[in-house]
Amino acid sequence: MNSVLLSSERGAFDTILFDKINVEDFVPAIKIAIDEAKKNIDAIKKQAATFENIIEGLEFSSEKLDHVLTVYYNLFSAEASEKHQALATEVSRMSSNFSNDISLDADLFKKVKEVYDTRAKLKLSTEQAQLLNKTYKSFARNGALLSDDKKQELRKIDEELAPLSSKFSENVLKATNQFQMILKSKEDLAGLPESFLEASLAAAKEKSLDGHLVTLQAPSLIPFLTFSSNRELRKKIAIANSTKCTSGEFDNREIIKKTVELRHKRAKLLGYRSHADYILEERMAKNPDRVIAFLEDLLKASRSAADKDVQEVQDFAKKLDGLDSLQSWDFGYYSEKLKEDKYGFNEEDLRPYFPLDKAIEGVFMVASKLYNITFTENKKIVPYHKDVQVFEVHDKNTKDLIGIFYADFFPRETKKSGAWMTDYRVQHFVKGNKKIPQISIVCNFTKPTATKPSLLTFDEVQTLFHEFGHSLHGLLSNCQYPSIAGTNVYWDFVELPSQFMENFLYEKEVLDLFASHYTTKEKIPSELVEKLKRSSKFQSGYFCLRQLNFALLDMYWHSSEDGLKEDVIAYEKRVTEATRLLPAIPGASASCGFAHIFAGGYSAGYYSYKWAEVLDADAFEAFKEEGLFNPEVSGRFRENILSRGGSEDPMELYKRFRGREPDPKALLRRDGLSN
Repeated sequence: MNSVLLSSERGAFDTILFDKINVEDFVPAIKIAIDEAKKNIDAIKKQAATFENIIEGLEFSSEKLDHVLTVYYNLFSAEASEKHQALATEVSRMSSNFSNDISLDADLFKKVKEVYDTRAKLKLSTEQAQLLNKTYKSFARNGALLSDDKKQELRKIDEELAPLSSKFSENVLKATNQFQMILKSKEDLAGLPESFLEASLAAAKEKSLDGHLVTLQAPSLIPFLTFSSNRELRKKIAIANSTKCTSGEFDNREIIKKTVELRHKRAKLLGYRSHADYILEERMAKNPDRVIAFLEDLLKASRSAADKDVQEVQDFAKKLDGLDSLQSWDFGYYSEKLKEDKYGFNEEDLRPYFPLDKAIEGVFMVASKLYNITFTENKKIVPYHKDVQVFEVHDKNTKDLIGIFYADFFPRETKKSGAWMTDYRVQHFVKGNKKIPQISIVCNFTKPTATKPSLLTFDEVQTLFHEFGHSLHGLLSNCQYPSIAGTNVYWDFVELPSQFMENFLYEKEVLDLFASHYTTKEKIPSELVEKLKRSSKFQSGYFCLRQLNFALLDMYWHSSEDGLKEDVIAYEKRVTEATRLLPAIPGASASCGFAHIFAGGYSAGYYSYKWAEVLDADAFEAFKEEGLFNPEVSGRFRENILSRGGSEDPMELYKRFRGREPDPKALLRRDGLSN
């Protein structure tokens, strides 16, 4: 077939020609790429069992297929038409079948095992040894040691699992897009800031609707719940958001049940007690017991603080409006009012100082000061959507091209909610030549209006810095092999570079680089920064418990099979009782929209955010101690964390940067939860 997906035709710097991709080409291209990869595998099996022939050969045996699947799944999340979404089941099935064909190939595994069994005699580099170990484990953990009948059983399980995550994600996207609330009266719009009113009016006009449009997209949902003084409307949108995908056309409950059942069945077939045991074998935490202990320690440290946080908001709501019973749709509203009362500012006071273009400049400047790199927009490189910006990333000193960076900031109906970093090509070397990474961040920020640029909330700026931290992990990678380069690390280590970057936003030295009023150009006032810093620990107990709620829910789904015996909503309500702070909304379910664990790769891994918070809090203390832009400290961080990918054990990499293991109390100190 004649498709840009399979040809060597590329844009500048070997970038993808997105404008020449046809949705109809994906399935035929995948079939051709699978056939080519299988021929490569057949050739590898005839080779002598050396590291170069077998392990390196396997690493690069399916390059074309990996490329096509990467493009398909990235666009599925960021720019998926109905036609694109409709291919998900078939693409997932083909991908799963191919993966099983490789991992269950007895002759191929025999060759891998031959190399693995002689590893002590081989003079391998650290990275080669890591690749060998990862390759062997990948086979063993995906059924290579099973009997033939068990292998067939595993194939059947994987075939059933393959389409479920795509369907889950598709349901969440469609349910999110389905909800619309049109507001017209003064009572409906009471309390909402000018920025929201203008954006919601523009959103309505885009759809030829009369009034102000409120949706479940984050830039609409969050400010509405934060500022709307109309309690009934807050209730309406909160219920809609918390009950989406719990019934009707986009019901995810049976998908959850089936997914959990198959994951446990698969893990047991491979000899593990549970899916969590299977997953955590390849994580820093190692096993569910350690994760549960870690989470429960944080629960002990934060529960009383969280209770006090909620009681303080309840008391304030009672004092302000005579509210006797604080509900989930009240918390954001009265919390914001309380913060304004305590610290003398609200989120809207910050927004004028964070126009998106300046925030982008800011995160680029921070990266430049830390790692001597520059970002230059290239408008000739073809993006996958007109809103996407593309940047060249260069070394400031040598002028060498380091990577290509795609930035996709605004919500649309073809894009999933949330924010994430991904790659279109992972950094690696081929015959001594470096293949530069092509990295993308995808967000859903506040859109510009007819009279104002995109003005970000502070949370949105944090999200930008967070996802950019992931991008730096990909852009500054310097590894030999793609499967262990960039963000291909243990999932409870991958959030360190991202969460680490968020810390810079509480430093005046950093904010002075870019935070200036979008009309007056004045720098963010020192007193406002001080208020921001003082408020950074505001309700830290509540927010810690909220994250623990999600992390424990994830672990309960994946460390036991109890959830299979109950209704999804009833089970979730029961297992999250210890972390619940507000009355449950009848029929609500976080699980039904929990794409991280049912469609995003974080199953038995959502604890990683809190785990990595310990690492990032401890890491940032080194920068605070020795200077935010101290080149020696940032050099150590780049060399030992950002550039090494998964080439070594993450704890060893961290100790090389810090000189010791992380101090767990660093997180409690930062959040004001230590005694």
